[in-house]
Order: sequence, then structure tokens, then C-alpha cells
Amino acid sequence: MSIGHTLLGLLESGPRHGYDLKRAFDEKFGHDRPLHYGQVYSTMSRLLKNGLVEVDGIEAGDGPERKRYAITEAGITDVQRWLATPEKPEPYLQSTLYTKVVLALLTHRNASEILDTQRSEHLRMMRILTDRKRKGDLADQLICDHALFHLEADLRWLELTAARLDKLAEAVTTR
Repeated sequence: MSIGHTLLGLLESGPRHGYDLKRAFDEKFGHDRPLHYGQVYSTMSRLLKNGLVEVDGIEAGDGPERKRYAITEAGITDVQRWLATPEKPEPYLQSTLYTKVVLALLTHRNASEILDTQRSEHLRMMRILTDRKRKGDLADQLICDHALFHLEADLRWLELTAARLDKLAEAVTTR
């Protein structure tokens, strides 16, 4: 996820302080990985330097001055371009799990156990996500669906690999 583009998009509704941006980000996108304040301010500094935001006001308080940021026309254009650009599909061609299975076969370990252990972990995570989806709002349901569909695809791969394990063992050990 592009933190900079996300913060820019949040600024389109109006100027905000860094604290407000962090809170809005965490509410909408950061359920599992909230932003650190340092990340917000370093990102805003970079966006300011690049002309995508401007300081809309500075407020003095008990602590450090609070800058209020506003998106510029260049920032709006940049967000629009980012939203219109499709994300590159992740083909997972460098899978750590595949590497573990092949190394297990090469070192004469039990690759079936690796697949079984991974299957159990996937099913455990699917139960957690299903429970979260059941209790969550629409945004939580959609993000959980996204994760669940990926886990389901992984489970299909685990089953297929388990069914082909003998052929894979032969292929990787005779090269």
C-alpha cells in the first residue's frame, strides 16, 4: 500500500493535522498495522517537498507547533493517477513454502509434514478471519474476504502439491 497516496487521498476531504491523518488512516486501513507517528510526519515532509501538499496553517499549543496540511492540485492529480493505475498481480513465483518443500525433499526430510503443518496454520488463520468477518463492518468483511480467498488458493496449492509430492521428489532429486 502506498502510504503517501493514501494520506493524500484522505486530505482530499479537507486539511488535517498529522495526528488526524494517522487516526483516519488507522480507522479505515490500519486495523492490523497502524501507522507510526514518525511515518506520518516523514511522509508528509516528503509530500510537502514534492509539492503534493502545502501547510495550510500552524497552531501553537502546549507542545510542538501543529501543522495543518492541505492537498495541492498536483497532489490531487497524483492521487488520480495512482487510483487509475492497476496494481501488479502478485504471481507468488518465489514462494517460501515451495522452497521449504523442495529443500525438505532434497535433504530427505518429510515434506508431507511441512504441507500438513502449513495446512493447519492456514485453517487456523481462516477461522480467525471468518470470526472477524462475522463480527466486522462491511470494510472488515471485504478485507477478510480478500485474505480468505488468498488462503483458499494456498490450500488448493497445498493439496495439489501433496498429491504430486512423489513426482516432485523425483524431479528435484534427479537434476
